Order: sequence, then structure tokens, then C-alpha cells
Amino acid sequence: MFYMICATDKPDTLGERLAARPAHLARLNELKDQGRLLIAGPFPAIDSDDPGSAGFTGSLVVAEFSSLEDAQAWADADPYIDAGVYQEVVVKPYKKVLP
Repeated sequence: MFYMICATDKPDTLGERLAARPAHLARLNELKDQGRLLIAGPFPAIDSDDPGSAGFTGSLVVAEFSSLEDAQAWADADPYIDAGVYQEVVVKPYKKVLP
């Protein structure tokens, strides 16, 4: 089943986010290579593909896991958590309908 992982960044953590980004992306690429990643990306703080110093307000990942517990464990091990970027992380089952 798919699970939605929606995270909200703490204020003023762009530097920490950028430093942890390579490790964060490596985990997402593992999911992609396994055929389990539906979508992933950050929420720009402003209406722009490249928000520059405005940074980001959080991230969204939708990926396949064997259970809610496995999805939560994967989310809990995110490098952005260790780096102090995420303020809150919500994990919920997700049912893809379209397209």
C-alpha cells in the first residue's frame, strides 16, 4: 500500500536542510530504484521553483511500504530529522485514484 509522509520544517533551517539533502535524496533514490516511490518533493516557501534563501516549508513523499509501521519507521529515520529540519511528520495511508 502507498503511504503519505508529509513533513513540516522548523523555521530558519535551510542551512541544515541543504547539508542533509544528499543523504535525504539517497534514501528517496533507493525507493525509486525499488519501484516503490510514487512522488516526492519539497514545498517552496514562496511561489517559485527555486525559492533561493526563502527556502522550504516542508516535504511530501508518497511511497509504497508493507505497513503503516514500516512507513513510520522509514520516516523516523530521515536525515532531515537528525539534522533538526523537521518540526512535524505525519504518516497516513494513501489510496492512489488518478491518474
